[in-house]
Parts: sequence; structure tokens; C-alpha cells
Amino acid sequence: MTTYILRRLLLILPTFLGITVMVFVITRFVPGGPIERMIAQAQQMQSMDGKGGFKTSSREQNQPLSEEQIGELKKYYGFDKPVLTSYFLWLKKVLTGDLGVSTRYYDPVWSMIKERIPVSLYFGIITMILVYGVCIPLGIAKAVKHKSYFDNATSVVVFTGYAVPGWVVGVLLLIFFSSYLDIFPLGGLMSENFEELTVFNKTLDILWHTILPLTAYVAGSFTVMTFLMKNTLMDNLSSDYVRTAIAKGLSFKKAVFRHALRNSLIPIATHFGNNISVILMGSFLIEKVFNINGMGLLGYEAIIERDYPVVLGILVISSLLLLIGNILSDICVAIVDPRVKFE
Repeated sequence: MTTYILRRLLLILPTFLGITVMVFVITRFVPGGPIERMIAQAQQMQSMDGKGGFKTSSREQNQPLSEEQIGELKKYYGFDKPVLTSYFLWLKKVLTGDLGVSTRYYDPVWSMIKERIPVSLYFGIITMILVYGVCIPLGIAKAVKHKSYFDNATSVVVFTGYAVPGWVVGVLLLIFFSSYLDIFPLGGLMSENFEELTVFNKTLDILWHTILPLTAYVAGSFTVMTFLMKNTLMDNLSSDYVRTAIAKGLSFKKAVFRHALRNSLIPIATHFGNNISVILMGSFLIEKVFNINGMGLLGYEAIIERDYPVVLGILVISSLLLLIGNILSDICVAIVDPRVKFE
């Protein structure tokens, strides 16, 4: 397995280069970049008179910036060089830990990301623990009690959660529990007087702000995993080796947990590594609804505002996590399924 893992680690480099080259080239040709934004702002200021109205002179249509100024801007943002040359210059900085500077806020990209990582990890890790902690037992119970009242009732709940997006669940929770009942806060991760609270009260305050967004996260995540667990377990329960074990005198409960369950966990294990990047990125819509400054919201705002250094910085982190997560998925499959040999 060591040789296999080393080989997969070596494959991370060309895959990473392919992902970043593609996105980097796209950012160079998509309109609405920082230079276009500055020109539009300059045109807007040029067209306004001192009283806040708009001038009607022909200068509205003139270019507010000279060719020299535009050239200086291109040089400042690195747009004066060929695409591949700019890419390798950017990659050289990334390898030294420099993700660049935001073209919108003029802050170091890594500092902006570093501020959001703890929030995203907080919600992502708790969400994954709850999703796996609920999905696996619930899927097992639904498979064992297939077509029972419990199975039908939980299916209605699960499909409802699947049909309603997580951010819509968040809006409904805010309307009912925050606006109507006034039980939970309307958003954010902490109260305004957070610094004045004791350690115990700070913990309670964070938990108080966590319940609603965490419910929205979990509501949109556990459906697929639950039915994947149920359907896979049902397939294994109908297999010949399980029927043979029961025919030889093994109880149904032992046949489930000693034989069928381990094979049913293989598809769950394959999805584990793919969820690593989801832990960090989260959902920008849920973060927007609850006013949570996480990685998802940062990435969404960077795309909308054409803040390409932030977009590329987030891409570097998320792509590396996804590639490493794929390796972790293979390791999890090898642990669950002894038939898998990486040679």
C-alpha cells in the first residue's frame, strides 16, 4: 500500500497543475476584471456633477483613463505578460506560501482565508460527525425494517429534507424560531457582548448561534447517505452468503452486523474522502442566510466581484483537499474491504 500511496501522491502534482491552469486561463479571459471595474468606476465618477446628478456632456462616452494609466494597471495586476508566463509567476509565489493580494480589498489572500477557516471547519466537522452518526444507524434501521411504519415515516422526512434546499430550511428556521418565536438569534456566530461573557457563557452563546445553521447544513446533507446505506445493506442482506449464514443457524442480527454491514460500508467509505473539501468550503447560501463569514461565502463574493487572487487562493486549498481526500477514500475502502489490495 505504501507504493500505491506514494504513486498517488506523485499524481497530485500534474492534476493540480491541470486544475489551476484551466481556472487561471479562464480568469484572464472573463470580462469584468479589476481593470474593467476601475474604468467603470472612473466613468461613473466622471459622469456625475457636484450635486450628485449626471452630466449630459459628450465626455460621458470618453475613456476616463489614459493608455499609460491602463498600462500601469495591467503591469500592477500582472496582465501585461502572456497567460502562461503569468501563471508560472503566480505558481512560483504559491509554492512559497504567497497567494497574492485581493484586488478588491487589497488584503493578503492568505490572511483573508485564514480568518474564515476556523468558522468553516467548525461547521464542517460537526456536520460530518452528525451526518455519518445519523445516516449509518438510520440506514441500517430502515433496511432491517423495510416497508414498516418506521421506514415509511422516516422516508417522508428524509425525502422532504432532500426536496427542500438547505438554505431554504435556514430561511424557514429563521422566520419561525428567530422572528416569530424569538428563541434563536437572527444570524452571526456570536452576540455583540461576547467579549464580556465568561468562558462558560461564551460556549453557550456560540452553541446558541450554531443550532439553526447546523440544522440547515445537516438537513441538506444526510438524505443521499441514508438511502445509500439502506439500499446497499438490503442488497447484501439478499445475497447468497447472508442467506447461507442464516440457514446454518446464525441469527439475523449477527448476520447483519458480522457479514452484511461491513460490505455495505464500502460505498460509504468511497464518499468519505470527497467530503473533506466540503468540510472546509461549506455552503455559501447557508452562510449568506445566517450571516456567517465562512469560506463558502468568501468564495462566492470573490467570484461575483471578480476578485481573482481570492478565487485562485481558495481553488488551491480546495483542490489539494479534494485530491488528498481521494487518497483517503482509497485507504478507507482498503480498511473496510479486505479484498482490496494496493500493489
